[in-house]
Parts: sequence; C-alpha cells; structure tokens
Amino acid sequence: MIEKIYEITTGNNKTIEKIVDDNHVNINHMILNKDEALPLHFANSNVYMVIVRGNLTLALNEKEFATYTYGQIINIPYKTKMNVSNTNEQVLEFFVVKSPNPRHYND
Repeated sequence: MIEKIYEITTGNNKTIEKIVDDNHVNINHMILNKDEALPLHFANSNVYMVIVRGNLTLALNEKEFATYTYGQIINIPYKTKMNVSNTNEQVLEFFVVKSPNPRHYND
C-alpha cells in the first residue's frame, strides 16, 4: 500500500484532534458547538483554517472579531495571536493546516 489513510472523528461533539504530524505538515481537525472555543494562543507556524461546516468567529491580535463561513480558507501568519470560537447556533467544523510543521521553528 503506497498511500496512508488518516481517520477523523465525525459527529457533533467537541473535538480537537491531531490528524497528521510529519516532517512536512501538521493537520488538526476540530468541531466546536455554540459558545465553545479554543484557548487563546499564538500561531506556532503559518496556519490555514479550512472551514467545512458552520461559521468560525476569529479575532487576530487586537482586532475585532470577524465571522468566516464554510467554504472559506483563512491564512494566519506565524506568531499571530488567535482567539477562535463558535458563537453561532450551527456546529462549526474546520481543519487547521500548519506548514511548515511547527517543529521547524526554533523559538
């Protein structure tokens, strides 16, 4: 078998899971329900957030919160302060792609 298969959690329960963590990329999968959030943190790589369901509420650095919807991909630069949540009724599901893998930074 040449390919490698990765599994993701399905459903509506809060999920934060690392799917791929190799030398090239780090891919996480997340599901958040209304009023659930990630801890406030700084991007530890160049980050792409791929929204596949719902609406993502996001504040970067000291900016106001903005809402992004399914079908959008948000690129967030390295070391940007991130405040990620779901303030909407619909379940939010998204993937976080970090490239290069954060282990390549020597901070």
